[in-house]
Amino acid sequence: MPYPNRVSENEFAQSVRTLDQIGEFGLIQQVARPAAQGPSVLLGPGDDAAVVAAPDRRVVASTDLLVEGRHFRRDWSSGYQVGRKAAAQNLADIAAMGAQPTALLVGLSLPGDLEVSWAVALADGMADESALVDASVAGGDTTGGEQIVIAVTVLGDLAGRDPVTRSGARPGDHVAIAGELGWSAAGLALLHRRDVRDARDAQDAVPPELAQCHAKALARHRSPEPPYAAGPAAALAGATAMLDVSDGLLADLRHIAVASGGVTIDLDPALFPIAEPLRDLAKYLGLDPLAWFLTGGEDHALAACFPADQPLPPGWQPIGRVHPAAIPTPTPEVTVAGSPWPGAQGWEHFGPAGCGFLG
Repeated sequence: MPYPNRVSENEFAQSVRTLDQIGEFGLIQQVARPAAQGPSVLLGPGDDAAVVAAPDRRVVASTDLLVEGRHFRRDWSSGYQVGRKAAAQNLADIAAMGAQPTALLVGLSLPGDLEVSWAVALADGMADESALVDASVAGGDTTGGEQIVIAVTVLGDLAGRDPVTRSGARPGDHVAIAGELGWSAAGLALLHRRDVRDARDAQDAVPPELAQCHAKALARHRSPEPPYAAGPAAALAGATAMLDVSDGLLADLRHIAVASGGVTIDLDPALFPIAEPLRDLAKYLGLDPLAWFLTGGEDHALAACFPADQPLPPGWQPIGRVHPAAIPTPTPEVTVAGSPWPGAQGWEHFGPAGCGFLG
């Protein structure tokens, strides 16, 4: 939705087209100063620093990067979609601590030949995603560069609660997830398939019965939909450990296993909530939906551990249990039906594949 003080897109396009033409301060005027602020931002863009309320007297903070060619491609995603993704993956980190997001600070490195409309759409996407949790972009910085790099720092408030860390899982705990897993990986598979298709083929045609699933997979890869409210709800319900699933369920649960003193986490495939349309899409592509669910990453669902004697809060589904450390296993494990998962566990940014999501 356009900001009230911004010129119309048509008027703007007629006067300037690239950042080289509008300049840094022209860009800031378009994307920052008109932006509405959430209730926690006492002083937004326009000064040397923002002022954000901290009623809890503690601030939860997290930061993340998106790099063009590694985390997104402009021929795959619009500026608006990238903006929503950049905000979502950071807001999910705050929710995973059991906190309420309050404000974002954004650093942008942008090439001079970038279309102004793309940068404005990026800002709109971040603003709209932040508004879902009553947060807002409170400030940031811009610079020129050869490729688009987006650095987001997000702040949050615990509202008097203790943070839910990765280190509290105990033997006997239930392991549960909130949100949907596997859809982003499915969307990535479809986009890779589009890259290798013959240009003469119809645009990414799929059987009619898979059209809705196809659209959802692409949408979730371009702009994930984290279950933000599930994080604070889990904290109130006594979650012992929690994180957001960004690099793949197996890879991220291993962080909990390590931080919690080397426990073993065993997952039960019979409990996995893999939607039937997702299974059908995987079959059509000749791929494994279980691999999407376990190792896909970038859905930004939440995974948590809960005491076995307490009911799970609404929106959380059990998928396994925490067990004592396996002896003589030298390292903490995450197993599936009692056995290690063969192959990759998830994304590894400095692994042999050089992985970002495009690896």
